[in-house]
Amino acid sequence: MSNRSWTRRDLIKLMAAAPSLLLIVWGPSSSRGQDESDYDAHAHHWGYAVDTTRCIGCGNCMRACRAENDVPEGFYRTWVERYRVGIDGETHVDVADSKTLIFAELSGEISKAFFVPKLCNHCEKSVCTQVCPVGASFQTPDGVVLVDEKHCIGCGYCVQACPYGSRFIDPHTHTAGKCTLCYHRITKGEEPACVAMCPMGARIFGDLNDPRSKLATILRQNRYRVLRPEMGTHPKCYYQGLDREVV
Repeated sequence: MSNRSWTRRDLIKLMAAAPSLLLIVWGPSSSRGQDESDYDAHAHHWGYAVDTTRCIGCGNCMRACRAENDVPEGFYRTWVERYRVGIDGETHVDVADSKTLIFAELSGEISKAFFVPKLCNHCEKSVCTQVCPVGASFQTPDGVVLVDEKHCIGCGYCVQACPYGSRFIDPHTHTAGKCTLCYHRITKGEEPACVAMCPMGARIFGDLNDPRSKLATILRQNRYRVLRPEMGTHPKCYYQGLDREVV
Protein backbone atom coordinates (compact mmCIF):
# COMPACT_ATOMS: atom_id res chain seq x y z
CA MET A 1 0.00 0.00 0.00
CA SER A 2 1.48 3.35 -1.03
CA ASN A 3 1.84 6.25 1.35
CA ARG A 4 -0.38 8.41 -0.84
CA SER A 5 -3.28 5.92 -0.76
CA TRP A 6 -3.09 5.64 3.01
CA THR A 7 -3.03 9.41 3.43
CA ARG A 8 -6.09 10.02 1.26
CA ARG A 9 -8.18 7.33 2.95
CA ASP A 10 -7.02 8.30 6.43
CA LEU A 11 -7.88 11.95 5.86
CA ILE A 12 -11.36 11.15 4.55
CA LYS A 13 -12.16 8.93 7.55
CA LEU A 14 -10.84 11.46 10.04
CA MET A 15 -12.72 14.40 8.50
CA ALA A 16 -15.98 12.52 8.13
CA ALA A 17 -15.84 11.45 11.77
CA ALA A 18 -14.92 14.74 13.37
CA PRO A 19 -15.97 17.72 11.20
CA SER A 20 -16.90 19.82 14.22
CA LEU A 21 -13.39 19.49 15.61
CA LEU A 22 -11.81 20.50 12.33
CA LEU A 23 -14.01 23.57 11.99
CA ILE A 24 -12.15 25.11 14.92
CA VAL A 25 -9.15 25.60 12.65
CA TRP A 26 -10.72 28.33 10.57
CA GLY A 27 -12.86 30.07 13.19
CA PRO A 28 -13.25 33.87 13.22
CA SER A 29 -10.41 34.25 15.71
CA SER A 30 -7.85 34.06 12.89
CA SER A 31 -4.65 35.86 13.77
CA ARG A 32 -4.60 37.35 10.28
CA GLY A 33 -7.79 39.32 10.91
CA GLN A 34 -7.88 43.04 10.41
CA ASP A 35 -10.36 45.85 10.97
CA GLU A 36 -12.96 45.65 8.20
CA SER A 37 -13.20 49.46 8.23
CA ASP A 38 -9.61 49.60 6.91
CA TYR A 39 -10.45 47.50 3.87
CA ASP A 40 -10.04 49.18 0.46
CA ALA A 41 -12.10 47.30 -2.13
CA HIS A 42 -10.51 49.23 -5.00
CA ALA A 43 -7.05 47.92 -4.09
CA HIS A 44 -7.87 44.26 -4.78
CA HIS A 45 -9.18 42.01 -7.53
CA TRP A 46 -10.05 38.62 -6.09
CA GLY A 47 -9.82 35.33 -7.93
CA TYR A 48 -9.97 31.61 -7.19
CA ALA A 49 -8.24 28.48 -8.39
CA VAL A 50 -8.87 24.76 -7.98
CA ASP A 51 -6.22 22.08 -8.36
CA THR A 52 -8.26 18.99 -9.22
CA THR A 53 -5.20 16.75 -8.85
CA ARG A 54 -5.20 17.52 -5.12
CA CYS A 55 -8.92 17.24 -4.29
CA ILE A 56 -9.78 14.04 -2.40
CA GLY A 57 -13.54 14.63 -2.13
CA CYS A 58 -13.49 14.74 1.69
CA GLY A 59 -16.36 17.24 1.81
CA ASN A 60 -14.83 19.49 4.43
CA CYS A 61 -15.09 22.50 2.13
CA MET A 62 -18.86 21.96 1.96
CA ARG A 63 -19.13 21.47 5.71
CA ALA A 64 -17.14 24.63 6.33
CA CYS A 65 -19.27 26.62 3.90
CA ARG A 66 -22.51 25.31 5.36
CA ALA A 67 -21.46 26.19 8.90
CA GLU A 68 -19.92 29.57 8.06
CA ASN A 69 -22.79 30.80 5.88
CA ASP A 70 -25.77 28.95 7.37
CA VAL A 71 -26.51 27.23 4.06
CA PRO A 72 -29.81 25.29 4.20
CA GLU A 73 -29.60 21.51 3.91
CA GLY A 74 -29.94 20.27 0.37
CA PHE A 75 -28.47 23.44 -1.12
CA TYR A 76 -24.86 24.38 -1.82
CA ARG A 77 -22.77 27.50 -2.20
CA THR A 78 -19.95 25.20 -3.14
CA TRP A 79 -20.06 21.52 -3.96
CA VAL A 80 -17.83 18.74 -5.26
CA GLU A 81 -18.60 16.56 -8.25
CA ARG A 82 -17.04 13.12 -8.78
CA TYR A 83 -16.26 12.13 -12.35
CA ARG A 84 -15.93 8.44 -13.13
CA VAL A 85 -14.72 7.30 -16.55
CA GLY A 86 -15.55 3.68 -17.31
CA ILE A 87 -13.43 1.34 -19.37
CA ASP A 88 -15.96 1.92 -22.16
CA GLY A 89 -15.05 5.61 -22.14
CA GLU A 90 -18.40 6.81 -20.77
CA THR A 91 -18.33 9.47 -18.06
CA HIS A 92 -20.61 9.40 -15.03
CA VAL A 93 -20.96 12.25 -12.56
CA ASP A 94 -22.31 12.15 -9.02
CA VAL A 95 -22.25 14.29 -5.89
CA ALA A 96 -22.00 13.48 -2.21
CA ASP A 97 -25.04 12.66 -0.09
CA SER A 98 -26.82 15.93 0.76
CA LYS A 99 -26.90 15.13 4.49
CA THR A 100 -23.62 13.39 5.21
CA LEU A 101 -21.67 15.05 2.36
CA ILE A 102 -19.95 11.69 1.81
CA PHE A 103 -19.66 9.98 -1.57
CA ALA A 104 -21.00 6.49 -2.15
CA GLU A 105 -18.44 3.75 -2.65
CA LEU A 106 -17.23 3.24 -6.19
CA SER A 107 -18.48 0.24 -8.11
CA GLY A 108 -17.97 -1.22 -11.55
CA GLU A 109 -14.93 -1.13 -13.80
CA ILE A 110 -13.41 2.35 -13.88
CA SER A 111 -10.44 3.63 -15.85
CA LYS A 112 -10.12 6.82 -13.82
CA ALA A 113 -11.98 8.95 -11.30
CA PHE A 114 -11.42 12.44 -9.96
CA PHE A 115 -13.14 15.23 -8.05
CA VAL A 116 -14.03 18.71 -9.31
CA PRO A 117 -15.04 21.38 -6.76
CA LYS A 118 -17.59 23.87 -8.08
CA LEU A 119 -18.66 27.33 -6.92
CA CYS A 120 -19.69 30.72 -8.25
CA ASN A 121 -17.13 31.79 -10.84
CA HIS A 122 -17.47 35.51 -10.00
CA CYS A 123 -17.42 36.35 -13.67
CA GLU A 124 -16.06 39.61 -15.00
CA LYS A 125 -19.10 39.82 -17.27
CA SER A 126 -21.64 38.07 -15.08
CA VAL A 127 -24.94 37.19 -16.73
CA CYS A 128 -26.70 37.09 -13.37
CA THR A 129 -26.13 40.79 -12.74
CA GLN A 130 -27.39 41.62 -16.22
CA VAL A 131 -30.73 39.82 -15.89
CA CYS A 132 -31.59 40.94 -12.35
CA PRO A 133 -34.64 43.24 -12.76
CA VAL A 134 -34.06 45.14 -9.49
CA GLY A 135 -30.27 45.39 -9.38
CA ALA A 136 -29.98 43.08 -6.38
CA SER A 137 -27.19 41.11 -8.05
CA PHE A 138 -24.11 43.26 -8.38
CA GLN A 139 -20.32 43.20 -8.62
CA THR A 140 -18.15 44.83 -5.98
CA PRO A 141 -15.13 47.02 -6.87
CA ASP A 142 -12.85 44.10 -5.96
CA GLY A 143 -14.55 41.75 -8.42
CA VAL A 144 -16.86 39.69 -6.18
CA VAL A 145 -20.42 39.03 -7.35
CA LEU A 146 -22.89 39.43 -4.49
CA VAL A 147 -26.64 39.61 -3.83
CA ASP A 148 -28.32 42.40 -1.88
CA GLU A 149 -30.92 40.42 0.08
CA LYS A 150 -32.79 43.61 1.01
CA HIS A 151 -33.60 44.23 -2.64
CA CYS A 152 -33.77 40.68 -4.03
CA ILE A 153 -37.36 39.69 -4.90
CA GLY A 154 -36.61 36.01 -5.40
CA CYS A 155 -37.72 35.97 -9.03
CA GLY A 156 -35.12 33.35 -9.93
CA TYR A 157 -33.97 34.99 -13.17
CA CYS A 158 -30.35 34.87 -12.02
CA VAL A 159 -30.69 31.21 -11.05
CA GLN A 160 -31.82 30.35 -14.57
CA ALA A 161 -29.22 32.57 -16.24
CA CYS A 162 -26.13 31.32 -14.40
CA PRO A 163 -24.23 29.00 -16.78
CA TYR A 164 -22.53 27.26 -13.84
CA GLY A 165 -25.59 26.34 -11.78
CA SER A 166 -24.15 28.12 -8.76
CA ARG A 167 -27.29 29.95 -7.57
CA PHE A 168 -30.43 28.85 -5.73
CA ILE A 169 -33.43 30.40 -4.03
CA ASP A 170 -33.01 30.09 -0.28
CA PRO A 171 -36.17 28.45 1.15
CA HIS A 172 -35.85 30.47 4.37
CA THR A 173 -35.13 33.96 3.05
CA HIS A 174 -36.78 33.48 -0.38
CA THR A 175 -33.87 35.37 -1.92
CA ALA A 176 -31.06 34.24 -4.21
CA GLY A 177 -28.23 32.42 -2.48
CA LYS A 178 -24.73 31.80 -3.81
CA CYS A 179 -21.02 31.72 -2.99
CA THR A 180 -19.79 35.12 -1.81
CA LEU A 181 -16.15 34.02 -1.40
CA CYS A 182 -16.96 34.61 2.28
CA TYR A 183 -16.86 38.34 1.67
CA HIS A 184 -17.30 39.01 5.38
CA ARG A 185 -14.03 37.13 5.94
CA ILE A 186 -11.87 38.38 3.09
CA THR A 187 -12.58 42.01 3.96
CA LYS A 188 -10.99 41.23 7.33
CA GLY A 189 -7.90 39.64 5.82
CA GLU A 190 -9.09 36.03 6.22
CA GLU A 191 -9.46 33.30 3.62
CA PRO A 192 -12.83 31.91 2.52
CA ALA A 193 -13.89 29.10 4.86
CA CYS A 194 -13.63 26.45 2.14
CA VAL A 195 -10.04 27.43 1.37
CA ALA A 196 -9.03 27.47 5.02
CA MET A 197 -10.54 24.02 5.57
CA CYS A 198 -9.11 22.19 2.54
CA PRO A 199 -6.52 19.74 3.92
CA MET A 200 -4.84 19.20 0.56
CA GLY A 201 -4.49 22.79 -0.62
CA ALA A 202 -6.74 22.08 -3.60
CA ARG A 203 -8.48 25.45 -3.26
CA ILE A 204 -6.48 28.64 -3.74
CA PHE A 205 -7.77 32.17 -3.17
CA GLY A 206 -5.87 35.33 -3.88
CA ASP A 207 -5.48 38.82 -5.24
CA LEU A 208 -5.01 38.97 -9.00
CA ASN A 209 -3.71 42.52 -8.61
CA ASP A 210 -0.77 41.25 -6.57
CA PRO A 211 1.81 39.48 -8.78
CA ARG A 212 3.39 38.01 -5.64
CA SER A 213 0.21 36.37 -4.40
CA LYS A 214 0.02 32.58 -4.44
CA LEU A 215 -2.86 32.66 -6.90
CA ALA A 216 -1.12 34.96 -9.37
CA THR A 217 2.05 32.88 -9.12
CA ILE A 218 0.21 29.61 -9.77
CA LEU A 219 -1.61 31.02 -12.79
CA ARG A 220 1.64 32.40 -14.15
CA GLN A 221 3.59 29.16 -13.77
CA ASN A 222 0.98 26.52 -14.64
CA ARG A 223 -1.53 25.65 -17.31
CA TYR A 224 -5.14 26.17 -16.38
CA ARG A 225 -8.61 26.39 -17.93
CA VAL A 226 -11.95 27.95 -17.09
CA LEU A 227 -15.34 26.30 -17.36
CA ARG A 228 -17.56 27.13 -20.33
CA PRO A 229 -15.33 29.80 -21.87
CA GLU A 230 -17.66 29.90 -24.88
CA MET A 231 -20.20 31.78 -22.74
CA GLY A 232 -17.99 34.87 -22.78
CA THR A 233 -18.52 35.57 -19.07
CA HIS A 234 -14.78 35.71 -18.28
CA PRO A 235 -14.94 33.59 -15.10
CA LYS A 236 -12.36 34.13 -12.35
CA CYS A 237 -12.35 30.53 -11.14
CA TYR A 238 -9.37 28.77 -12.72
CA TYR A 239 -8.91 25.00 -12.88
CA GLN A 240 -5.73 22.94 -13.01
CA GLY A 241 -5.58 19.30 -14.04
CA LEU A 242 -8.92 19.16 -15.89
CA ASP A 243 -9.43 16.99 -18.94
CA ARG A 244 -11.31 19.19 -21.41
CA GLU A 245 -12.84 16.15 -23.06
CA VAL A 246 -14.35 14.94 -19.80
CA VAL A 247 -15.52 18.05 -17.90
